Amino acid sequence: MTVETSPVIRTVLPGSREASATGGAPPAGPAAGPVIETRNFDLWYGAQHALKSVSLGVPARSVTAIIGPSGCGKSTLLRSFNRMNDLIAGVRTSGQVWVSGADVLAPATDVVALRRRVGMVFQRPNPFPRSTFDNVAFGLRLLGIRDRGELEARVEQSLRRAALWDEVRDRLGHSALQLSGGQQQRMCIARALAVDPEILLMDEPASALDPTATARIEELALDLKSRYTIVVVTHNMQQAARISDLTAFMLNGELVEVGETRSLFTRPRQKLTEEYITGRFG
Repeated sequence: MTVETSPVIRTVLPGSREASATGGAPPAGPAAGPVIETRNFDLWYGAQHALKSVSLGVPARSVTAIIGPSGCGKSTLLRSFNRMNDLIAGVRTSGQVWVSGADVLAPATDVVALRRRVGMVFQRPNPFPRSTFDNVAFGLRLLGIRDRGELEARVEQSLRRAALWDEVRDRLGHSALQLSGGQQQRMCIARALAVDPEILLMDEPASALDPTATARIEELALDLKSRYTIVVVTHNMQQAARISDLTAFMLNGELVEVGETRSLFTRPRQKLTEEYITGRFG
């Protein structure tokens, strides 16, 4: 289906670099505005222009949803925040991506440290074939933590934050593969939280789950936003409406509209946004 395009909205959040800059690159140092900010960001997979001049600000301790039809660039944008796209051959970028004031795309960026600060949960649960305890402790051990008491305390804390502790406390030594799909996904969230990230990226985290498990993940996201900045990619517009504070709509690699979720769903500024959320395409 061919969709007629309309002018792309560039929303500038109060306090962002773009709102205060007089030109040139954003200043170095801690960000006064958004925790995540992209500015005129483009990405190519070889000859495919996947992201086109995306400028977006993600506020701290909130849930931001990215919606749009399949292939519009949602997951590509999400993976740009912690440079997971680096794992794909032929990727090149231009523009700027900032996380807490740090230039993510700078050659000197420590990508391992970045991914510790910006955790990620994928579409399908991906537990390691080991115990639930060892799954959650995996990143802690990579950080060099060996003390059993500290590991136990951090694993319990992470499982409690992921609303899973009461369900698995008596079988931490059992294989994580024995958990239900919803429990596995919450365990993957606990594994991401164990290394104490600032930001949690979720790529369709409930798409493979039943309605009950989906509701648990949504409740968890709402609970976690008091401590973390969360960005969720979802095809489910009802889910975006239920859990997000800010929603960004993407189409054909462009950011069409971004705004407060209730306003975007009830009073979209762009015709394309209205057509998408009312089911005329996508």
